[in-house]
Amino acid sequence: MLPATFKLCAAISYQHLRNMRGLRRQAALTIGQELSKLACCSPGPGPWISHVRRRSSLLSSRLEEKPFSEMEMSYIKQGEEALQKSLSILGNQDGWKMETEVVGNGDKVLSKVLPDVGKVFRLEVVVDQPLDAVYSELVDNMEQMGDWNPNVKEVKILQRIGKDTVITHEKAAAPPGNIVGPRDFVSVRCSKRRGSTCVLAGMATQYGAVPEQEGFVRAENGPTCMLLRPLQGRPSQTKLTWLLSIDLKGWLPKSIINQVLAQTQVDFANHLRQRLARMAAPQC
Repeated sequence: MLPATFKLCAAISYQHLRNMRGLRRQAALTIGQELSKLACCSPGPGPWISHVRRRSSLLSSRLEEKPFSEMEMSYIKQGEEALQKSLSILGNQDGWKMETEVVGNGDKVLSKVLPDVGKVFRLEVVVDQPLDAVYSELVDNMEQMGDWNPNVKEVKILQRIGKDTVITHEKAAAPPGNIVGPRDFVSVRCSKRRGSTCVLAGMATQYGAVPEQEGFVRAENGPTCMLLRPLQGRPSQTKLTWLLSIDLKGWLPKSIINQVLAQTQVDFANHLRQRLARMAAPQC
């Protein structure tokens, strides 16, 4: 049974509702500004940004006419904050350095060091599947990720808040050689989809029903973000950009951490491609 503070309130005051609407309006305004930076900094005309603007905002959404507790409002705010910070980082094109480039498919992992965040990693790949298939696998079927990604032991949705926000508990599998011991994460995730553009963001959070687990080090991620959009001129392919920021905790040399995180992103892209190919193959 979840603590009373995590339960949905039976009613909400007018003041709470007004505050919630103000939160969404402010979040939409801030995120819209970050999208403008992305449009200016990204190479090419950025038609996907123009499409989003015609729809008023990529990440704004109507407040659902249902009550939210103060705790749930806090989680929603954290998800919006992860979106804002992630888009701001991706919008700044300066300072990125190549970590890995895969010969053959063009996958890239870049990195940069941010004063208030630390080292962040940026994966850029093209997947030979349409956006709907990629979005469905990463969002609708997120609890199945452990079935196809050997770096993930389990993903469990702990709570859904409205249509955009979920609280998750993820257990990472120990890498070969157990260089980095098993880690787990409790995260708030926010997914937004408008037209042909999707943003999936998240960050570490606190959830009283899931204390630290025996045998796992409680690591923290965030802000993290996956940006999905169809490849220009090739709607059957999807451009995926994954911003990864993570604190693995423990006494680990930075050289090992950097190597593990960069390789984790490359492996993720390969496993995702294999999963999508299997799902798209005709069933006998």
